[in-house]
Amino acid sequence: MNSQKLAAAVALAERTGHVFIATAHASGRTHLAAARTLTYIPQDQVTVSDWFCPQTVRNLHTNRFLSIVAWDPSTDQGFQLQGELKAIESLEMLNGYSPELEAKPPIPQIDRQLLVRVEKVIDFKIRPHSDLEE
Repeated sequence: MNSQKLAAAVALAERTGHVFIATAHASGRTHLAAARTLTYIPQDQVTVSDWFCPQTVRNLHTNRFLSIVAWDPSTDQGFQLQGELKAIESLEMLNGYSPELEAKPPIPQIDRQLLVRVEKVIDFKIRPHSDLEE
């Protein structure tokens, strides 16, 4: 795992103000979500936080592997972080929790933080690039 590239990915996410998170259910059905905050945690870990859609959370309960993409379309520079979920932490609730509202679309009620152990950092671009870690 390239720690310098991980630091560059976190810095890029801070500049752009967003990342994308790709998850898949145990059955293989994929889902893509966006989040605002990517933070470096020692020992090659990151946290990602935002009001994740229920499908992102459901997928992570059945398949703990995910990809996080920090990408700047204006420069076509980016990184894909591949890793494994270590924990999901609830940060705050939307005016109290209501199971009835959680079951209905479209508004998530809980601001969550994902703790992810990053296993691999690769380039992410529109133009041709390698998906092998350097």
